[in-house]
Amino acid sequence: MFPKNTWYVACTPDEIADKPLGRQICGEKIVFYRGAGGKVAAVEDFCPHRGAPLSLGFVRDGQLVCGYHGLEMGCDGKVISMPGQRVRGFPCIRSFPVVERYGFIWVWPGEKELADPAHIHHLEWADNPEWAYGGGLYHINCEYRLMIDNLMDLTHETYVHASSIGQKEIDEAPVNTRTEGDEVITSRFMENIMAPPFWRMALRSNGLADDVLVDRWQICHFTPPSHVMIEVGVAHAGKGGYNADPKYKASSIVVDFITPETETSHWYFWGMARNFKPQDAELTAAIREGQGKIFGEDRDMLEMQQQNILKHPERKLLMLNIDAGGVQSRRLLDKWMTKEKEQPSSVTADAA
Repeated sequence: MFPKNTWYVACTPDEIADKPLGRQICGEKIVFYRGAGGKVAAVEDFCPHRGAPLSLGFVRDGQLVCGYHGLEMGCDGKVISMPGQRVRGFPCIRSFPVVERYGFIWVWPGEKELADPAHIHHLEWADNPEWAYGGGLYHINCEYRLMIDNLMDLTHETYVHASSIGQKEIDEAPVNTRTEGDEVITSRFMENIMAPPFWRMALRSNGLADDVLVDRWQICHFTPPSHVMIEVGVAHAGKGGYNADPKYKASSIVVDFITPETETSHWYFWGMARNFKPQDAELTAAIREGQGKIFGEDRDMLEMQQQNILKHPERKLLMLNIDAGGVQSRRLLDKWMTKEKEQPSSVTADAA
C-alpha cells in the first residue's frame, strides 16, 4: 500500500536528544538514536539475543545498549559486545539509511543499496534566515492516503475548520488540478472576500489592515511518496493577489509530511513556514498553536472516516470534481508502487 524505496520523515532531532526512539515506519520497527560523534543511526528495533526492543535501552559512548541484558549494537547492525559473552557468532540485524537534513531526520525503509540522499525532498525555506518554521507531530489512526486526499481537497475547510480558516467562498471558487511529472498541483483563487479569523490574525501580525477585502489563494503540491506543500495566503484586494508585493500580503507554506506506520495509521508531521517577521518567536508560537488545533480537527474527522471505511469495505466511495487532486495523487502513487515491484530485489540475507 505504500512505497518503501523512498525517503520519509522519521522524527525530529529533539525526539532523540536524550534517549533512543522506537518508531514503526512502513511496517518496519526501527530504533533511532545518536551514535558516535552525534551522527544519527537507525537499526531494527530487535535485540538479536532475546528479541527485546532496543528502543528500551540507552546510548553509551555512541553505542546502543540493550536495556535487557546489556548487549551493545553497532550502527551497522552488527553486535559489538555483551557482558560475559563472545559475540562473534551473533546474527546481524538490519540497519537503515538515515539522514539529518532541514530540521528533520529522514529514513529509507526499503533496500539500502538504492538509497540516495540527493533524492530527499528539497525544502527551499528550511535553511533560509528570511523564513521561520514551527510545527508538530500527530499520530493518526487512518491510512496515509486519506490524509493526502484531505490535503489535496481543501473544500472541507468550510465545514471542518469553520471557526478558523473556513469560509463559504472556498466552496464557490473553481478548482484547477494538473499533473506535472511527479507532482500533482491543485489550486484555488478567491477574490474580493473578507479574510477568515486565522488570516485576519496573520494580516495584523504583518502590520496590515484586517478589515478590508482580500484576495486569497491555496495551491497544493503533492510529491511522492507522501509530501504535501500548500502555498497559502491573502493580499489586500487589487494589489496582485498571489503575485502582490510582500508589503500588501501575508503568505506561508503549509508543510505536511505523512509517514505511513501501518496500513491503517500514520505519523503526521505538520507545520507552517512563513516569510514575514521570521524573528518573531511569539508569532511562530501563536501560529503553531492555531495550526495545531486546526490539524487536530482533521485528525478527529479522518480517524472516524477510517473506522467507517473498515466497517463497510464493500461500499464504493464517490469521486467528485473536487476530489481530482486526491485521485491524481493516488494514480501517481500507484505508478510508483508498480515500478518498485518491478525492480529486482538486492536485499541480502543478513541485511547488514
